Amino acid sequence: MYVGIDVGTSMVKAAAFDGDGRELAVEARPVGLALRGGVVEQDMEEVYAAVVDVLGTLTSRVAAPVELAGLTGQGDGVWLVDKEGRPVRPAASWMDGRAHELLDQWLADGTFETVFRRTGSAMFPGCPGPLLAWFDRYEPASLDAAATALYCKDMVFRRLTGAPATTDVSDASMPFLDPRTRTYDNRVVELLGLTHRRGLLAPVGDPIATAEAREGLPAGTRIANGPYDLPSCALGAGVTDPGDGLLIVGTCLASLVATTDLDLSGEPAGLYISTDRPGQWLRAMPAMVGTAALDWVLTTTGVGHEEVDGLLADTPPGANGVRVLPYFAPSGERAPFVEPRLRAELTGVSLESTKADLVRATCEGIGFAARHCLQAAGLTGSLAVCGGGTRSPAWMRLLADVLGRPLRVVEGEVGARGAVLAAAERYGVALDAAVWTEPTAVVEPDAARSAYYAKAYEDHLARLAQARGRARA
Repeated sequence: MYVGIDVGTSMVKAAAFDGDGRELAVEARPVGLALRGGVVEQDMEEVYAAVVDVLGTLTSRVAAPVELAGLTGQGDGVWLVDKEGRPVRPAASWMDGRAHELLDQWLADGTFETVFRRTGSAMFPGCPGPLLAWFDRYEPASLDAAATALYCKDMVFRRLTGAPATTDVSDASMPFLDPRTRTYDNRVVELLGLTHRRGLLAPVGDPIATAEAREGLPAGTRIANGPYDLPSCALGAGVTDPGDGLLIVGTCLASLVATTDLDLSGEPAGLYISTDRPGQWLRAMPAMVGTAALDWVLTTTGVGHEEVDGLLADTPPGANGVRVLPYFAPSGERAPFVEPRLRAELTGVSLESTKADLVRATCEGIGFAARHCLQAAGLTGSLAVCGGGTRSPAWMRLLADVLGRPLRVVEGEVGARGAVLAAAERYGVALDAAVWTEPTAVVEPDAARSAYYAKAYEDHLARLAQARGRARA
């Protein structure tokens, strides 16, 4: 069997696949997030223990030798470890907002745009540049104690294998990597005031190693520290041809389009994710909030996830005038624009509004945000969709209508699947990627509803422009 490990923001999963890409079993464990005043952190020991737990349970359930394992996980944030790979403090999550004042300063003085023009990375508060600069200014002892500033999956790989600290080109893409040379841009490090911390950046490569005896996988299992979750999902969904795209309807609403064109002009937003194949990138617009926005509305209204499909059927397109700008993240938005102080807005609500109206308006708002991101990313080909949101058939139909195009729905553990495919490529193991990435369904849009939503999208953009103006006031 082949094992894919996906260390997510709120859930750690391990999936077993056979040689044709069929899922044999999945194990999952929740992990916590500590939120306080814009600070969002995770306990690295809890995360790593969850990885070991799911791997041990999975391999005991499936009585087959492990041919290969691939690792993926959440990107961005700062995971500070000592020379033994142990945490020196809790990890700062990609959702963290503590560095927003530094980002405001860099937006004002041109540093933000300069970094984008050099690296294709539009920084946001939860990416390593602002976070490392914040720690250097306000918590230097943590950086002094650290040997390396890793990303989530890198920490796990280091602990599973005992291999030296390293990262891959996808995680390194934000914000220090020059996408042309695939090496760190020391001028960017200097612009962010981190030259004296340059040694904390992990070496970049195509990390492969073998598992140690004590940690969840059989000793000697070959592991690849693959792309982080966004590019790994693109691999798992078969999005590799230029112009084709992927929408990940998960905690983060991520839009990715495969490209061989590195265009660093235009509005600085999103990023270019380098892939294992030089000269090929993913133009990514990872919006801060996807299913998390709907989760907040469901929790606030006392609605269960199992009720969503029924509620979407109970109210018409347009949600009886209720509108939602779904920018719920405490650190604002990062794609397809950067606005650290932008916040969500609910309008058109009256005493006659129902829970169904609020749910539909939120799903529509997320759909409009996705359309905005996909347009900015340059989608011209087919569109695949994956993530937790695909479990709602009604929401998939709504998304197809809002986006005005067919959706290739890819269910299951898509990130873990992509991690295995990346591992196979690095180790030279022949797997049929086309078979592994077959869609489970294709959802076609309704012409009349798509025409309605095309007009509603223009209204969304107008309301968004007004909200951005208020955020800057």
